[in-house]
Amino acid sequence: MGDKSFAELIAEGATAPVEGWAFDWLAGRATEERPPWGYARLVAARMASVGAALDIDTGGGEVLAEVPHPPRLLTATEAWPPNVPVARANLAPLGASVVAVSPDAPLPFRDAAFDLVVSRHPVRTDWPEVARVLRPGGTFLSQQIGPGTVRELSEAILGPLPPPAHRHPERSVAAARSAGLAVVDLREATLRTVFHDIGAVVWFLRKVIWAVPGFTVAAHRPALLRLHERIRAEGCFVAHARRFLIEATRASGDPDR
Repeated sequence: MGDKSFAELIAEGATAPVEGWAFDWLAGRATEERPPWGYARLVAARMASVGAALDIDTGGGEVLAEVPHPPRLLTATEAWPPNVPVARANLAPLGASVVAVSPDAPLPFRDAAFDLVVSRHPVRTDWPEVARVLRPGGTFLSQQIGPGTVRELSEAILGPLPPPAHRHPERSVAAARSAGLAVVDLREATLRTVFHDIGAVVWFLRKVIWAVPGFTVAAHRPALLRLHERIRAEGCFVAHARRFLIEATRASGDPDR
């Protein structure tokens, strides 16, 4: 990308589609380390041994589509309207149903409906609702965004920020326990994230909307130009993504709610 101007790179990042939850557009322009636990592999293994499963905030269904042996009943929810048709197309071969939902609304399923509930990078985990739709003995498995993820990038655009107040793993553990679930696994990882051009930054901030809330190229152009010049001088911009894996179960002796 070294021969392209700031304006050309910005235009590329501002116009490329961001529907779904795949990051293929960043190939050759940005990289991020993968968490060591292999979330997709863990999900696939658990899906093979249950009869009914739910994926919350499925995005475009990209992770769920990789499951080689889906359960008899497979359902996914998605709250961002542009993602819904993408998810339905990706998950049709698995026989999965995709339910469009409203953010923060209760899950539209009966009590104790699922053996397994999974969620990759949920916007917010409604722990009481997760516990409600799990059958006794059921499992919730989720890879979540950790506190201060890609903070270096957020501060490059917005300036210094206060310490992160949300997405702390210990708060998720407490919330899970308050909902009546037992946390059986918790793992954390810090992942090196490298941006090689400002077009990749723009595309990423359009897609990962919580990194810079209200991001637009017009509103943040001076900061983008400063970052562009820094990338040109240093060769890349490095940030760090934070992730945690949490697994919780509903006690097998719980009565159906």
